[in-house]
Amino acid sequence: MKKVYFLKFIVVLLLFGTSSCDTIQKRKTIKMAHGLDENHPVHKAMVFMGKELETNSGGTMKLEIYPNQQLGSERQCLELLQIGSLGMTKVSAAVMENFSPNMKVFGLPYLFKDREQTFRVLDGSIGKELLDGAEKYWLKGLGYYDAGSRSFYTVKAPVTTPDDLKGLKIRVMESVTAMNMIKSMGGAPTPISSGELYTALQQGVVDGAENNPPTFFLTRDYEVCKFFSLDEHTTIPDVFIMSTHLWNSLSKEEQTWVQDAADASVEYQRKLWAEAEKDAIAAVEKEGVTVSRPDKALFKAKVQPVYDAYKDNKEIYSLIQRIQAIE
Repeated sequence: MKKVYFLKFIVVLLLFGTSSCDTIQKRKTIKMAHGLDENHPVHKAMVFMGKELETNSGGTMKLEIYPNQQLGSERQCLELLQIGSLGMTKVSAAVMENFSPNMKVFGLPYLFKDREQTFRVLDGSIGKELLDGAEKYWLKGLGYYDAGSRSFYTVKAPVTTPDDLKGLKIRVMESVTAMNMIKSMGGAPTPISSGELYTALQQGVVDGAENNPPTFFLTRDYEVCKFFSLDEHTTIPDVFIMSTHLWNSLSKEEQTWVQDAADASVEYQRKLWAEAEKDAIAAVEKEGVTVSRPDKALFKAKVQPVYDAYKDNKEIYSLIQRIQAIE
């Protein structure tokens, strides 16, 4: 009996730490954490959401944002959401696939036709289906932020064809799909947390990495890697999520306030992102980085085995076909 009371006490403590209530102002504070710089479009969008939420709720709800991995890596933040000790976070869909398996479809190389089609998928029934599918893992999907397309950047020489990846150790996220993609192109995938990447590049632990232009610039990886090859092999969205422990504790009205604020922040973030991509490419070129645009067809030809590996997985293969059928 004592054990039951103790467990209930722990749950109350966790929820209190996730969304504290100011008894004087009668205001709920939601803790939100992410791993990016405060100048990143994602952080700016979260600040925007916080303002929207305060307005929607008449000042009864607010966000408390912890950037720069203050509360842990993306994986650790997801784990905190699952036990209810963190309210909200933003993670890459590539990291999300370790918690909600069907999200791995977003990590497939050259899955989307263009940016417009990407948004039609994310904002449509397929995107919602994948967000809803995470709820059984205690993760409530609120929407998708734009994370652009990921490309290779390297220390010693540019990647102009897949053959240039042979023998190179390329940093990837903790994603089986990402690792299989690098292998299919001839490289050696090496999972390393984003916080350790700069030092790993400096010390030669890895020969390069892959990410989008704004992140390449804001992490200052361009100080070590002087070659950025825009092959745009994957377009993996960021997923904006809340702990179901917190979501289910909110009233229907509060849930509406949160979702409306999240929707507004998604629209705002995508505008910021488009500007940030252009600015980042110009900035790294100014810092002496050689930016190239290799023939994507050469890379597409190499990644077919990544798709073939899912033919026996009816659920994932069906998702692939449905996504590619959207114009």
